[in-house]
Amino acid sequence: MSLIITYIGSKGCVMIADKRRIGFFGEEKTREKLEEELYSGAIKTDEELLKKASSLGITLKITDDAEKIREIGDIVVGEVRFKTPFETKRKRIYGTTGAYNVVELLGSEIKRIKTGESSIVVFGNKVTKEIANKYIQNHWKKKTNLKDIGEIFKAAMEEVAAKTPSVSQKYDLFIKHADIDKKEAKELLRTTIITDVKDLKKWREDLTDEMVKTAQTINVVSKIIDHGEVGKVTDVQGNEVEVTLKKGVEALDLNFNLLAKSGDTIKMEIKDSSKVKIGDKAVVMDENLCIKRTKAGLNCTVMLCKSDK
Repeated sequence: MSLIITYIGSKGCVMIADKRRIGFFGEEKTREKLEEELYSGAIKTDEELLKKASSLGITLKITDDAEKIREIGDIVVGEVRFKTPFETKRKRIYGTTGAYNVVELLGSEIKRIKTGESSIVVFGNKVTKEIANKYIQNHWKKKTNLKDIGEIFKAAMEEVAAKTPSVSQKYDLFIKHADIDKKEAKELLRTTIITDVKDLKKWREDLTDEMVKTAQTINVVSKIIDHGEVGKVTDVQGNEVEVTLKKGVEALDLNFNLLAKSGDTIKMEIKDSSKVKIGDKAVVMDENLCIKRTKAGLNCTVMLCKSDK
């Protein structure tokens, strides 16, 4: 879970976020039990968390380098994520001088937008929000500048981190002094959110394409023939050898497009044409493509794979 604290006022915006990410690996019900104890405040320190995880057979991956807030011009953006079985839910706050929007997304689709003008907004679980809010209330002054607010937020973050391992001692802090009025702020937020969500959608589409390509690559690599017969020589013209692919063999280009199926012919090259004749078998031996009879090497510009048919 994350802790993000944002101040939005007439003079500017201050945002702070911790940098911790925790990955839980193990049986689902046991993971949920550990997470419940952690986020309820029952576990107070990193040592207690690691000990409890070990006793439950849960492996943890804890990092303190996550970037949960960022700048887009005169706007600061904070984001927390909630993974579901099918999609990732995101809750973002976009803040600038005199205005903010809280945007809830499912995947890259906006589900809800809440707007405001001046406030302190805290993202976190029940325990971290209670600790942070209490600290801020106890140390707030009527006349406080943005720098002082930043110092209060730093101290609040350290207070929370000292009481729960769900938050790190490390944090990022941004202070914005955008010289704009409320009308300009609201328009800036509107256009920024539209662009930012479009960028998220494009990123998700690119990621999906990359995952599909990776899966396709893995699938093709698993089918590449590393031993056995691939076909028979049906013609020899100088150093050019024509091979008819045997049943169960196909040829793909480097983009995984089908060039030749079983029974089709492909062109290969051989350095010494005296070492090949019609009827010879083309084989892969020790991961090298060659003529079986003479062991003479063959070269081709395609991938020879096992076909599905």
